[in-house]
Amino acid sequence: MLPQRLIDRFHELLAAAAAAGEPEPTAMSLATVDDQGQPWVRVVLLKALDARGFSFYTNTDSDKGRQLAGQPRAAICFLWKHLDQVVQVRAQGPVEAVDAAEADAYFASRPRGSQIGAWASAQSRPLADRATLEQRIGEVEARFQGVPVPRPAHWGGYRLLPQRLEFWHGRENRLHDRLRFSRAGDGWRRERLARRAGNHGRSPRGLRVSMGRHDLLPRLAADAADGSFQSHRTGLPRARRWPALCGDAVLRPLG
Repeated sequence: MLPQRLIDRFHELLAAAAAAGEPEPTAMSLATVDDQGQPWVRVVLLKALDARGFSFYTNTDSDKGRQLAGQPRAAICFLWKHLDQVVQVRAQGPVEAVDAAEADAYFASRPRGSQIGAWASAQSRPLADRATLEQRIGEVEARFQGVPVPRPAHWGGYRLLPQRLEFWHGRENRLHDRLRFSRAGDGWRRERLARRAGNHGRSPRGLRVSMGRHDLLPRLAADAADGSFQSHRTGLPRARRWPALCGDAVLRPLG
């Protein structure tokens, strides 16, 4: 189970990224491996984070769904470039299926057009042309006209159960701050990781990085050495259109 204080740190950064104008703050790169050992990566949206892990939803017959069925492990990475310091959050671990009741509840909260699309699109499969997809959409709309759209059997959620979680903050001269938290028995071990020095002194967005108000990593590093992760008030701005991000709150895209 993720410590609540690490969940809170993530939510603080996520809210700060949204307030700073990040277009899709919940977007994360998701890496999986197929049965030939070939890595695949794509961007998906985080839909929930709680003590169990990071949840996302997809067509389970898609490439990633089939890969997770055969190799139920994955890695994710968030990149927020609009903060005073560029931030990455990375996690790796096993993946489990979200239970049916939870998937049903989330599917019911989606816009009707997205629900129709989940039935109409055979994700990752060859498609003759756009007209074929639009025809399928029309057929599904007619099928469910005037009634709620149920969740398709081939659509569900996955939860990555972090075994490692890293907070990465960009710093000058490529001497970035990296703190990694790893499962160790019933607890978590904290390690500071080295980053090689470069010679450009610039962040990935091409701007000099600064010690700004979003610099949460030193607060993590200053937490109690016994792993108690003392909480701090950060004073970070909250996105006015963002819901409260705590516990098992569902993360909704800006809109």
